[in-house]
Amino acid sequence: MENKNTTDETFNTVIEPHNHRAIIGFDKNGIPKVLVPVSGHTHKHIDENGNEYEHSHEEVFTEDYRKAVSAYRKTFPTKQDVLDNVPDPAVKEMMLRMEQLGYDTAFDRFDKQQPQCTFGLSGTCCRICNMGPCKITPKSPRGVCGADADLIVARNLLRGAAAGAAQHGMHARELLLMLKWAAQGKLDLPIIGEYKVRSMAEAFGIKTKKRTLKNIAIDLADTLLDDLSRTEPDEYKVISACAAPERQKVWKDLDILPISAYHEVFEAYHKTGCATDGDWESVMKQFLRCGLAFTFSGVVSTSIATDALLGVGDRVTSKVNIGALKKGYVNIAVHGHLPVLVKEIVKAGQSEELLNLAKEKGAKGIQFYGICCSGLSAMYRYEGVIPLSNAVSAELVLGTGALDLWVADVQEVYPAIMDVARCFKTTVVTTHDSARLPGAEHIGYDHHHSNVAETKAIAKRIVMRAIESFEARKGIPVFIPKHEVEAEVGFSVEYICKKYGSFKPIADAIRSGKILGVVNMVGCNNPKVLYEKAILDVCDVLLKNNVLIITNGCASFPLMKMGYCQTSEFAYSKCGDGLREFLNPDMPPVWHVGECIDNTRSSGIFGGIAGEFNKALYEMPFAFSSPEWSNEKGIDAALGFRLNGISSYHCVEAPIHGSSKVIEFLKEGTKKTLHSAMIVDADPVVLGEKIVADMKEKRKQLGIYRQLKEYNHEIQTLTYICFSRYTFF
Repeated sequence: MENKNTTDETFNTVIEPHNHRAIIGFDKNGIPKVLVPVSGHTHKHIDENGNEYEHSHEEVFTEDYRKAVSAYRKTFPTKQDVLDNVPDPAVKEMMLRMEQLGYDTAFDRFDKQQPQCTFGLSGTCCRICNMGPCKITPKSPRGVCGADADLIVARNLLRGAAAGAAQHGMHARELLLMLKWAAQGKLDLPIIGEYKVRSMAEAFGIKTKKRTLKNIAIDLADTLLDDLSRTEPDEYKVISACAAPERQKVWKDLDILPISAYHEVFEAYHKTGCATDGDWESVMKQFLRCGLAFTFSGVVSTSIATDALLGVGDRVTSKVNIGALKKGYVNIAVHGHLPVLVKEIVKAGQSEELLNLAKEKGAKGIQFYGICCSGLSAMYRYEGVIPLSNAVSAELVLGTGALDLWVADVQEVYPAIMDVARCFKTTVVTTHDSARLPGAEHIGYDHHHSNVAETKAIAKRIVMRAIESFEARKGIPVFIPKHEVEAEVGFSVEYICKKYGSFKPIADAIRSGKILGVVNMVGCNNPKVLYEKAILDVCDVLLKNNVLIITNGCASFPLMKMGYCQTSEFAYSKCGDGLREFLNPDMPPVWHVGECIDNTRSSGIFGGIAGEFNKALYEMPFAFSSPEWSNEKGIDAALGFRLNGISSYHCVEAPIHGSSKVIEFLKEGTKKTLHSAMIVDADPVVLGEKIVADMKEKRKQLGIYRQLKEYNHEIQTLTYICFSRYTFF
C-alpha cells in the first residue's frame, strides 16, 4: 500500500477497485474517507485457462482497515487523560474521590476494555446465527453462510438503527397513551397544552370546531398511534403533516417511506436474520426507513404528545452542576426519559403534607435533581428541578453521598449505578417494567399499565420512600464539590416568536453576516473522546465564527455547566463580534431547548429561518453535530438530519471500517440522494473547522457570501433537523 502524504493526511488507500467499489482511504487517526466515489472502473485479471475475471483487492482493503482501526484506537483517551483535560472541575474532583474510595466508574471500565475488538469496531463481527460468531479477515473473507463484509456491516448497522427506533418508539408509545388516557379520564392529569393539541389536530386534518379538547386529543393520539403500529400499508400521517413536501418526494422516489415504526423494526430484524436478505443495498434501504420511523414516530410524535399533555414550558434560569446539591434535604434524583410520572413525583414532593413529614424527620425540605432527559424535561416546566449530569457521570453524582433516592425510569440508566448506590445506602426505585435493576425497589407501572389510574398514589409513595431513606441514611458521609452555575433554559419556538416577533430578525442576521448559521449540538457522551471536552472544543470553534448554537439532550450538560448558556461576559467572550452584537444584552450564545425529543423545537426554529429565505433546509447554512454520540439512538438521530438534507458531524466513528461500500453509502452516497453527508474527525477542533468551511460554501450558494467579509472573521454552522408543526415549508 502506498502511504499518501496528502494535505488531509490520508494513508493506506485501496488501489484498483473492482466495478462499483469506491476508493477508500483512512486519515492519520484511522477515520475512513472516500477518496474516489463509486465508479465503473474494472480491474481485469487472466486465470490459468486464459479467462478474464475481476479482482476486487478485498483482501488488501481488509488488511488496510484493520491497520486503520489500530490507529483509531490510539485516539481513545485513558482515564488519566480525562483527569488531565476534563473541563468541569466538579467531574475531576469526583473522579478522584471515587478513586480514593476504590469505586469503579465508566472511565475505569473503559480503560479495562482496551484494546477493544478490531472486528467489533469495524462492524465485521457477525453473531446473528449459531454457526458463528464469524469475522472477516484476509484468510476468511466470508462468514459461514457466505455473508461478506459489506453485508455484515450493513446488517449490524441496521440492527442498531432498529434498536434506536424501538427505544424512542417506546418513549412515543408511553406519551401517546398517556395523552389518550388523560383525555379519556383513565389518567388523572389535566391536558395543559391546549394550543398544541388544537394546532396539531388542524395540521393533521382532524376536526376541531365545536369539539371538546378531550375528544380532539383522543383523535390526535389515535392518529399518531396508528403511525406507530400500523400493519396494513397506508399514509404515514405525521410525515404527510410535518415533513417538507420536497423531502417527501425525495423519500418516495427512493422508496423509503415507512409503513409504521413497528413494521420497520420488525422488517429490520427479519431482513437481517440468518439467510434472509443477502443484498447490502437492500439492507441499507431499510436502514433509511428505520431512520424515518425513528424521526417521525420516535421524536416528532413524542414531542407533540409531551407538549400537548405537559405544556411547552418557558424560559427559566436554573441552577446546574453537582455543587447545587444541598445537604440536609431529602434529595431525590429523577433519571431517564419518561416525564409524566416525574411530573407527579415533583408535585407530590412540593405538597404541604410531604414537606411537613420531611421536616418532622429532620430534613430542611425536599429537593429534586435531574439526570439525563428526565431532568431536562422537568427543569423548564417545574420550579426548582436542578440538572446535574448526563449518563456517563451519573455514578459520580451518587458518589457524593448526598442523594437519598434515585428514581430510574428508562434509557441511559447504567446498571453500574447500583454498585455505588449500595455503598452510600441510596435507595434506587425503578418505575417502569421495561427497565429493572437488580437490587432496586420497584414502585411504578406494571407491564400492562393496569395501575395507571394510581399515578398520583405511586408518586406519593415514591416521595415517602425518599423520606424513609433520608431518615435511615443519617450519618452517611457527604462530599459535594463547590461548583455550580446558573443556566438559561427553555428556548422553545413559542418563546423565540415571543422574543423576536418572527424569525425575520434571525434571518436578517444571517444575511448580514452577523450570524454564520445555526447548529443544534446534541448526542450522548462517549469515553472514546475526552469527556465533555470534545463538545466544548467544537462549540468554541463555532461560536468564535459567529455560529448560533441550539442544544438539547446529554450534550447540553457541559454547555450548561461551563457557562455557555448564560448572558454573562464569559459566554459573550466566546463569540465573534457579529454574534455578540446580535445576542446582547439578554440572549445567551447557546439556546437550550430541552430533552432529546425536543429536537422538534430546533426544527421549528430552522424551519422558520428557512421560510424567511424561501429555501429548503438543505440549501441553508445548517448542520447537525453529535461529537460524542455513543448509543443506538445516536445512529438514528444523525440519520434523521441526513434524511432531511443536513450533513452530520461527529468525533466518534460508526462501526463501518470493514465495508468500503457502506462507508461510501453513508459518507458520500447520500450527497447525491439526500443532499447530505456524514463527516467524522477524531479531532474536535478540526471537525469544527470543517463545519465552518461547509457553512461558507452554503452561504456562497445562497449568494450571501460577500457580507461575511464585512466582519472579517471565520464562520461556520450546525443544526438539528427534526420536525414539528413549525416545519411546514
